[in-house]
Amino acid sequence: MPTSVLVTYATKYGSTQEVGEAVAATLRESGLTVTVQPAREVRTLEGHDAVVLGAALYMYKWHKDALSFLSRHRKALAERPVAVFALGPVHVPHDDKEWQNSRAQLDKELAKYSWLKPVAVEILGGKFDPKELSFPWNKFAGKEPASDIRDWAAIRAWAGSISKLLSRQAT
Repeated sequence: MPTSVLVTYATKYGSTQEVGEAVAATLRESGLTVTVQPAREVRTLEGHDAVVLGAALYMYKWHKDALSFLSRHRKALAERPVAVFALGPVHVPHDDKEWQNSRAQLDKELAKYSWLKPVAVEILGGKFDPKELSFPWNKFAGKEPASDIRDWAAIRAWAGSISKLLSRQAT
């Protein structure tokens, strides 16, 4: 029987959902059974052998729905392999410092959950559109240009690499 994976995400503007769906599609191509659902709507992990959790970093914090998901499902998550991704950098050109800062922010957030031992953690490029921002965030955006540095090939490659980890760890 194929491993059943829940791909769950926390998103404000839909970008992380799109990445979660791409991850799910790749996992399905690897032969896994996959359900995709917003983190705030997940009531139980029953029936899922593994979990992929993704969310964007906002103002040095991981999306609150992802953090709430970790707290709500602590016991069940401790019993399953979990892979984590965060959408971080949004600027072009590639800035190594921005990527390092994003990883440090995610590591700091995950450290609050010392019981969580992810099989994989990844920082992915994000999307930024100042026209989508609500008050007060739109005031902070200033004249920042819109950008989308999500690398779909890198996203699929990461999802392919975790498919084996999730399958192997879940059995």
